Amino acid sequence: MRRCAWPLLRLSARAGLLPRHGRAATAACLCPATASSSSSAGGDGGSRAPDTSLFVPVPLRPVGDAAEEDVGAELTQPLDKPEVLKNLNKFYKRKEIQRLGAENGLDARLFHQAFISFRKYIMESSSVSADLHIILNDICCGAGKFCLLGHVDDLFPFFLRHAKQIFPMLDCMDDLRKISDLRLPPNWYPDARAIQRKIIFHAGPTNSGKTYHAIQRFLSAKSGIYCGPLKLLAHEIFQKSNDANVPCDLVTGEERVYANEDARQAPHIACTIEMCSTNTPYEVAVIDEIQMIRDPARGWAWTRALLGLCAEEIHICGEAAAVDLVTELMYTTGEEVEVRNYKRLTPLTVLDYALESLDNLQPGDCIVCFSKNDIYSVSRQIEARGLECAVIYGSLPPGTKLEQAKKFNDPDDPCKILVATDAIGMGLNLCIKRIIFNSIVKPTINEKGEKEIDSITTSQALQIAGRAGRYGSSFKQGEVTTMHHDDLIQLKEILSEPVRPVKAAGLHPTPEQIEMFAYHLPDATLSNLIDIFVSLSQVDGLYFVCNIDDFKFLADMIQHIPLNLRSRYVFCTAPLNRKEPFVCTTLLKFARQFSRNEPLTFDWLCRHTKWPLAAPKNIKELVHLEAVHDVFDLYLWLSYRFMDMFPDAVLVRDIQKKLDDIIQVGVSNITKLIRASQSAAPGTAAVVSEDFPLSRTKRDTRVVSDHQGGKYKEALSVSPEVLEERRAKNLKAYRSATRQEDLKSYGRGSLANRLLREGLLTQEMLRQLESEWQDQHRNGRYGIGSKRDDQNSSKEMGKKKK
Repeated sequence: MRRCAWPLLRLSARAGLLPRHGRAATAACLCPATASSSSSAGGDGGSRAPDTSLFVPVPLRPVGDAAEEDVGAELTQPLDKPEVLKNLNKFYKRKEIQRLGAENGLDARLFHQAFISFRKYIMESSSVSADLHIILNDICCGAGKFCLLGHVDDLFPFFLRHAKQIFPMLDCMDDLRKISDLRLPPNWYPDARAIQRKIIFHAGPTNSGKTYHAIQRFLSAKSGIYCGPLKLLAHEIFQKSNDANVPCDLVTGEERVYANEDARQAPHIACTIEMCSTNTPYEVAVIDEIQMIRDPARGWAWTRALLGLCAEEIHICGEAAAVDLVTELMYTTGEEVEVRNYKRLTPLTVLDYALESLDNLQPGDCIVCFSKNDIYSVSRQIEARGLECAVIYGSLPPGTKLEQAKKFNDPDDPCKILVATDAIGMGLNLCIKRIIFNSIVKPTINEKGEKEIDSITTSQALQIAGRAGRYGSSFKQGEVTTMHHDDLIQLKEILSEPVRPVKAAGLHPTPEQIEMFAYHLPDATLSNLIDIFVSLSQVDGLYFVCNIDDFKFLADMIQHIPLNLRSRYVFCTAPLNRKEPFVCTTLLKFARQFSRNEPLTFDWLCRHTKWPLAAPKNIKELVHLEAVHDVFDLYLWLSYRFMDMFPDAVLVRDIQKKLDDIIQVGVSNITKLIRASQSAAPGTAAVVSEDFPLSRTKRDTRVVSDHQGGKYKEALSVSPEVLEERRAKNLKAYRSATRQEDLKSYGRGSLANRLLREGLLTQEMLRQLESEWQDQHRNGRYGIGSKRDDQNSSKEMGKKKK
């Protein structure tokens, strides 16, 4: 049928029925899929244009030596390839063709990539389809002649067909947009929409009793669920409930503890918020720390709980800054919000003086640092003064955190000073009299997933400062100050500002949505599917799509391992820190053995982690033990999703508890580990130096290292008193001058500089990339557009890098 249409087209053209400028439009009409694709890819309504840089072309190999005869050559004559190449390049330059391509979803980038592939396919194939052969032959024979045997515009239907083969998303853009439409999240939870829920917002600052009142209602209900941000908080409610003779189960990503001995589900559940069920009915649900609904990485979990929990009463606890957003979200579900405001139960005073020196420490003081580097430095200086201190930071196991908190809270224990990161902001009950900010700048991740350093927000400052003077502790009043006077001025400004209102709630693609995407784009990688999903997603002003960099990192890491899509998705949502190489390589080994259908046994895990492990002798060994603890966590997390493949969860949990005890010993002797690290072999010292800076912030470390140069190693071995003197002399001169400069420059600048600074790129790799780029632009094969496309260059670079 198609072959009959072309002679008719040529006869019409000869008869003058078609003007030359109308050929492209007519050719488009003869393509079967053109009409549908123009509406699907060209833009529907107000939907935004997709980011086509994410569209990875599907490789289409040229036809080799044909097993059958070349029908096109038999009907006409063999193609004159040099003449074909000239006409293909003319086709590429035609403005009408470029415009028609845009109408069919091919922007400049896709048009160029599709043409390169189309040209390569024709030039390198030993034979092409008969209809394409005839058209090419007619174009070549009629070139430069008065008789119109063929025109380059006649190639467009074949070009478009080829483009849709290498970019299959062009044919299903409407479907992809519908799948990624995130504008009505309440409709995702029909069970919750089927009931009329009562929403009660307990709003107030830290230490105001808001969570206490919500938990009282939870305990008095026939059934209930508590959803918290941390395992420690879930465990605390689990303990309180069972101590109050209210049977309550504990559910986290790594474990499930039943209140009943026969493993029957209790009517009450305390869980981490990602683990809450949106299908089980409850009388009361408590959602804690609702302000985290704006968290760039985890906000989706609070959104899911708020919109999806099937409970008659939903008790929400958190900052008043989230009241307006929650009210608007509940307006879309037809539910009203009752707001109960609370005030702080004990006074909190911002002191007019800074600590200035560790000699001024008092019992009940807590020094807050924003990195382990500063934790090590400060704790050593404190113990050098004959004082004992407890240490708490984020990567410590929960058991170690609780043990350190118990040690600090015990009035009979000589440990009266706490050195901690902002991990104390929630999840731990601490008897703190005074909070001392060692610094008020903190590394953060912006909405683009880039690292930045900036002053802490009002919300963060209040959350941390509020831990002082806890109601019911021995301190009836809380105090807050800073280590340095210039920071105190800025801290007062931060605390005096109103908390910025929470403006949007996080969302995240579900496994079902990604599966539907994969159905339409079967050749795309999971990382690419996620990128295209986010690119096409539509959200209204109340929502945002959460940062997916960690997900993509894991997806790229295990892409070469043969897994089904659902299993691959689960592995990519595993909670791990991608900065820990040992944990990442372990996940890779887990996935590889899983793909071979070989169970990951207890013996295998012990061999991999070299269990049993000894107590750490230096900081490097302590950090490794923390990573091994995370590996055990990862095994337990996967065991609840793939029980048959991770069968030894009970045994792993036993050795994890033993490892927790070993880490507790290490943390209790942390200053000894620091001293051991300093006197270690040169190879070890180089590693430890990154975790043991001289200054109170990373910013100050750069200043010291820039201006002291080779004296850095020598400074590591001097006494704390000398360090204090050097800090006063060196840093005061540079602190104010460098602060604003660093705040502006950190995380910004050229991409190459950022990658070099973060250690993801070396100077040698940069030179190699530059050389490859120049070679590609010099060695064009077919003339116009002969440079390799971005995708092929990245693949080649990846191979060389490997």
